[in-house]
Amino acid sequence: MTPPSSSSTAANTEQITVLDTRIEELVAPFCHQVEQLAEIPGIASIGAAELIAEIGVDMTRFPTAAHLVSWAKFAPAVHESAGTKKQKKRPKGNPWLAATLGNAAGAQTRARTFLGARYRRIARRRGKGKAMVAVGNSILTIAWHLLSDPDSRFHDLGADYYETRINAERRARNLASALQAVTGQKIIIQGGKAIIVEPEAA
Repeated sequence: MTPPSSSSTAANTEQITVLDTRIEELVAPFCHQVEQLAEIPGIASIGAAELIAEIGVDMTRFPTAAHLVSWAKFAPAVHESAGTKKQKKRPKGNPWLAATLGNAAGAQTRARTFLGARYRRIARRRGKGKAMVAVGNSILTIAWHLLSDPDSRFHDLGADYYETRINAERRARNLASALQAVTGQKIIIQGGKAIIVEPEAA
């Protein structure tokens, strides 16, 4: 294979410089939104610009984050027949948006972040493909919230979120159910505390 000549390399470099400059000009009016989105793990400034190019910055077009996720075709596709739910093949959406989300999700496979923990948790149970879609779903949800509120900033829940909060809450509910079965009293978990609900007077 013939290596590229120095003239073609210089021409390519010049073209890349021109394109980079043009992209910076187009993104400049949205520098605040780029800063917001760039804080999402795996996105950075380039990914933020790509997200803005594909979904825009006006989230009033999407009443909720779920609407954005559905529009992007990153919602789980479920078919229900005769009371039985079956996973359907996810329909194809915007390929450029999918590539940006896929790259961001791929960067989280080993990361010590909430998104990284989410990827590994789902990959163990349902496979890498579904884990990638789930993380892409989460990134779009985060992006919707950030773009909906100019004052909001990204805050990572942490890699131990599932262990310290979700699993702890699940164990608490299980223990409350067991205690309820033994005592006959109605027990609920509220604010991390077990509360005995007194029966209403007849």
